[in-house]
Amino acid sequence: MAVHAHPDDESSKGAATMARYVREGIDVMVCTMTGGERGDVLNPAMDRPEVKADMARIRREEMARAREILGVQQRFMGFVDSGLPEGDPKPPLPDGSFALVPLAEAVAPLVKAVREFRPHVILTYDENGGYPHPDHIKTHQVTVEAFEAAADPDRYPEAGEPWQPLKLYYFVSFHQAKYVALHEEMLRRGQDSPYEKIFAQWEERARKREELGIKQLEITTRIDVADYLEIRDQALLAHATQIDPKSAWFDCPLDVQRAAWPTEDYHLARSLVDTELPEDDLFAGVRESVTL
Repeated sequence: MAVHAHPDDESSKGAATMARYVREGIDVMVCTMTGGERGDVLNPAMDRPEVKADMARIRREEMARAREILGVQQRFMGFVDSGLPEGDPKPPLPDGSFALVPLAEAVAPLVKAVREFRPHVILTYDENGGYPHPDHIKTHQVTVEAFEAAADPDRYPEAGEPWQPLKLYYFVSFHQAKYVALHEEMLRRGQDSPYEKIFAQWEERARKREELGIKQLEITTRIDVADYLEIRDQALLAHATQIDPKSAWFDCPLDVQRAAWPTEDYHLARSLVDTELPEDDLFAGVRESVTL
């Protein structure tokens, strides 16, 4: 089970991993906490008044296409996108936003989904949300709470029979080592690299993270997804309001990615089974304990 904040997050973080496991016969569920109603239109070709006026419906349709491409099951948890506040100071979040929902209320539908789907492994963001969007941070909080609450018969008794997931992972999707490797591989092939301009930004981000006491997550688990990167890209493109086909998402050729960094990467945050690090399988330790 992968728990995400908005439609499109599932296609930009861990999509190739899900595509691989689905094609290996594993049931995969995406739980999407909000409908992405307040998302901006990031693709100029879709930046039209009628699109902006109907974002809730359109983003659900985009999610349905991505879900079909990936081969996953998917549920919306029913909360409203908080939007990404901008400015200094930042404005208050709109009333009713997911990030403002009390934690116990926000956890309830996810506990129900966990008890019904009965996942052995759950994926989500770290405590900083991967990036500081209020819905991503809230998604982390909700998922960590649901991981524990779903197994407790005294909590959310109306949500079904208790179920204990065995492993909890955080995405480590956008990290410097990966982009340095891609950059160096493109130069080695005599190709222009799109990454030089972002390294200076990374240094500034690293400085700010250090000031805030935010540490880079250790990569404990690398999943080989070389054969599934094209499916990931197809799923991304299904979110047409969010993904510009001409954007930096697609600057690096797939053959370069396969050669330089063919994995999607994770941090094992919690495990109730014995496993040895580093791992190359999200089900390491689970396969030895249960029948999948």
